[in-house]
Amino acid sequence: MSERGPSAVPTQGATPGSPPPSPAAAVPLTAARRTGLLVTLVLGGLTALPPLSMDMYLPALPEVTDGLGSPAATVQLTLTACLAGMALGQLVIGPMSDKWGRRRPLLAGMVLYVLATAVCSLAPTTELLIGFRLVQGLAGAAGVVIARAVVRDLYDGVEMARFFSTLMLISGTAPIIAPLIGGQVLRFADWRGVFVVLTVVGLALTVVVWRSLEETLPPERRQTGGVGSALRTMRGLLGDRVFAGYTLAGGFAFAVLFSYVSASPFVIQEIYGASPQAFSLLFGLNSVGLIIVGQINGKLLVGRISLDKALGAGIATITVASVALLLMSTGVFGQVGLVPVAAALFVLMSAMGLVLPNTNAQALMRTPHAAGSASALLGTSSFLVGAVASPLVGIAGEHTAVPMTLVQLSCSLLSVGCFLGMCRPWQPREPLTV
Repeated sequence: MSERGPSAVPTQGATPGSPPPSPAAAVPLTAARRTGLLVTLVLGGLTALPPLSMDMYLPALPEVTDGLGSPAATVQLTLTACLAGMALGQLVIGPMSDKWGRRRPLLAGMVLYVLATAVCSLAPTTELLIGFRLVQGLAGAAGVVIARAVVRDLYDGVEMARFFSTLMLISGTAPIIAPLIGGQVLRFADWRGVFVVLTVVGLALTVVVWRSLEETLPPERRQTGGVGSALRTMRGLLGDRVFAGYTLAGGFAFAVLFSYVSASPFVIQEIYGASPQAFSLLFGLNSVGLIIVGQINGKLLVGRISLDKALGAGIATITVASVALLLMSTGVFGQVGLVPVAAALFVLMSAMGLVLPNTNAQALMRTPHAAGSASALLGTSSFLVGAVASPLVGIAGEHTAVPMTLVQLSCSLLSVGCFLGMCRPWQPREPLTV
């Protein structure tokens, strides 16, 4: 397959508060852009692979504990290892894709993902499983980090924000269906069968990428230099106040989401007495709300109002919902039932559909010259901030929701501060050059 130039779409209906179109927007259309549906499905599959790798495995944790004869705390390190691999892998693979193009690092990562996942299905000990889950995360990071970089290659301006909202429709369903798929697999196989299914999914996605996804970064737009050059590029990106502001605002918002995912099973079931089935229904409903608002953002808002206005509305909504949850958890409104809490969580999660795609779009619009490195910083910051916030939600035990709501409100306010203090959407912006 030949390597062609990026098939960017000229910005349509540029909105106030968005930077001018990048040079990439002037590149002619190619087959990569014209096969829009296929490209969307491939990129959606790549961004869905990490949550599939994490969440499909969750129902199998008790079986892994019994099957390998290890304590639950040790088996939980298999989740931590995969998450750490996904965070660190993006820092390595993103700059690689800026230097060598998108296809080669992506295909190498996908092949390594398939091999590591296959070894996980055969792992005889917990220690080996933890090690190869780390490798699985490192390799799986290639999909999500390069998918964002490819979107930056293909799109600019409001079209990029629309595409990120479309990707959310695909990748947002992964956390909903992954545990269900894992549970069904366990009806016919043991925990190793989950990794067999993930191996098949990874292999199929690798073949589709190899056959259908063209190179989107031509040689003349690639970065030169080695590790030192990549580090200087990242330092330059982090030194840009606006890029860092969007990255941190999105990262702290992602921490709000992570704290919900970590604490909601205990809050909904242990404190408010919901059954596992009711919790699963509420979890799925909140994910559907996020997807719907993401589509409203991409189909109705983007192009009609500025990305910063939509983003600001999303962050404000998250903050208000966090305040309401904190007041309910501390008893300011007296004894409240599950319905008000579930309603506030639904509002909070749905508003993520305004925040996540628009922070990605605004940050990447600053970096047409280093989309891989920028994508790596976006992804790693979200995972790291989320990983730090996640353990804090259970610091006071399983029978109070106050830690969860305090973490959510704190991270929401930090997101507001980064957006207003660093992005300063009311000011004109100079182009970023690194």
